[in-house]
Amino acid sequence: MGKLIRFLPLILVIALGVVLYRGLSLNPQDMPSALVGKTMPAFALQTLNNSEQMVTQADLLGDIVLVNVWATWCPTCKYEHPYLVDIAKDPQVKLYGLNYKDERVAAQKWLQNYEDPYMFSIFDEEGTLGLDLGVYGAPETFVIDHHGIIRKRFAGAIDTRVWRREFEPLIAQLIEEKKQGK
Repeated sequence: MGKLIRFLPLILVIALGVVLYRGLSLNPQDMPSALVGKTMPAFALQTLNNSEQMVTQADLLGDIVLVNVWATWCPTCKYEHPYLVDIAKDPQVKLYGLNYKDERVAAQKWLQNYEDPYMFSIFDEEGTLGLDLGVYGAPETFVIDHHGIIRKRFAGAIDTRVWRREFEPLIAQLIEEKKQGK
């Protein structure tokens, strides 16, 4: 028993090494979500540009929707933004923003300076909707089908390569499902 105790630190270091090595092969954008396959969480929040206008999950129904989590404090959001402006031009999807844990005036100014690609941005100052969605940070993007079901969660910036690989096939599938009345 005494000899085994001597080797215990070595065994623990080897076990930790195996766990850390396994982590190197994981894709940080491929974040699991307990909400994929479930309806968008219920919410009632103000829009960013109009504190008098309340929106709910019902406002996102009927179309193929992207909900993009963004904030002015997020440098990756600035990188992603020009790609979102292009995506917003596609009539097959509706792009909504979720301004996450931000200041209203700063976020409004940011969209004025860089162009606003969103149908509207939900103002989630306290992060309550973000918490319900399981948001780890910004940017994250959720694909919601025409029935209000979350079909994908993507953590990280969208660019042309990511759009073609991660989003286009799913959106084509959702368009076909909608045509077939599924």
